[in-house]
Amino acid sequence: MTKSDMAAKFASADAFVAGKKVKIDFGPEGVIMLDGVDRQVTESDGDADSTVKVSWEDWQALAGGTLNPMTAFMSGKLKVEGDMSVAMQLQSVLGKIGG
Repeated sequence: MTKSDMAAKFASADAFVAGKKVKIDFGPEGVIMLDGVDRQVTESDGDADSTVKVSWEDWQALAGGTLNPMTAFMSGKLKVEGDMSVAMQLQSVLGKIGG
């Protein structure tokens, strides 16, 4: 799955945290912005309430259920900047897309 495919999957499932902006930053591969304020998903960078930094490979493992989010966080594979409580809501968001 490409990043654009993942963004489209988020968008079709209305998978975002209501009233909050969450940026998933894949480094060189770019970002996906889950904009719960404007209720849209884009691949545009910008300010967010919470930013999750993770490699594309590790993100695919998280979304596929082969990498535990807490293990990823504790091992430094996943980093969170901003509001941690917003980032923690991503698990339910992943559930909307089958991750």
